Formats: sequence, structure tokens, C-alpha cells
Amino acid sequence: MPTDLSFLIAATTRWLTRAYPTGGGVLASALCEAQVRQAVTVAAWLRYPTSMDAALVAVAGPGGSARLDWITGSDGPAHGGTGGGDREADSAWRTWVDEVVASWAASLLGAPALAAAAVTALGTTEHLDGLAVEFRRLVAPDEHDRRAAVLLRHPDLLAPVAELHRAQLLSVLATPSAAESPDDFPEAC
Repeated sequence: MPTDLSFLIAATTRWLTRAYPTGGGVLASALCEAQVRQAVTVAAWLRYPTSMDAALVAVAGPGGSARLDWITGSDGPAHGGTGGGDREADSAWRTWVDEVVASWAASLLGAPALAAAAVTALGTTEHLDGLAVEFRRLVAPDEHDRRAAVLLRHPDLLAPVAELHRAQLLSVLATPSAAESPDDFPEAC
């Protein structure tokens, strides 16, 4: 049974990069995807902190992208669009999108202080056991990163998705193991 959440991370990353595309070429797309993947990974690891949590979501499924598609007006199957692929193939990966993880990732991308606190809080999860992982593109994006993900770094554009479950993320980060208080985070992600 998969416990690494790679299926959920890949689908949620794909959804976010489609909902908030980059305007640049291949390099910009790669930089944008790297930032989104880091944000989604942090969010997924916080949402499902143990191997048991990961195994349970693998069995139950994360819920899919239908509500996210509706909120953002994406061209998902719920709206008759296919997002560029045939309807069945496009629907399959969308079932593995996790709405809460997408919301948390959007919150992290729009608020650097929140992203730093979330990365620090990963120490309370099982996912970092024995790993040396760096999330530089998420917590300290350079100018190329910012230009590549201008839509994904804009708090106002992210607000409809980020606000869905931001309170829950702040609650997770406010636990005694979190490095900072939620009062230190900007109200609008």
C-alpha cells in the first residue's frame, strides 16, 4: 500500500499548475512546477503526518477537484471541459486531487512566513525521518522563481482556494510543536 503520497502530490500539483498557469516558456513552467510541488509536498505531509494517515487516504481517496474546479472556473470535467485531454483520461487524475492540500499549498505559496513555519513544522511528521530535504524554492524563491509563478505567488488570486481551509492550516501550525504563532502570519494569504 503506498504511503508516500506521491499520487496525491502529483495530482494536486498538476491541478494547481493548470489552474494558475505560467506565462513563460519551458524553463518558467519547470520553475513554476517545482515551487508548486514543494508547496503541495509540505501541505500533504502536514495533512497526512504519519504512514497510517497516508495509507488511509490511499484507500479512501482524497476527494477530487470538482469543488476547486467550480471555485476557480477551471475547465475540468465538471464544467464540460477536458483540460486538453480526453474526458476519461482527464477525469482519472482529478480524482486524486486533495482539496485541503491544494488550499494549504495555495496559502503557503502566497505567504512566505507561513511557508517557513510549515516547513519547520514538518519535523513533527514521519516524512522527514532520515531525510535531508530542502524547500528553497518555496520558502526563498529567487527572482526567476517569482517571475515564473507570478499567478501562484499572488495572494489575491490565490484567495478563493487558500481561504477554503486556511484556518485549519493555521490550527495545525499553532500546535505546541509549531515554530511560530498564527498571530505572526498575515491574515490574507
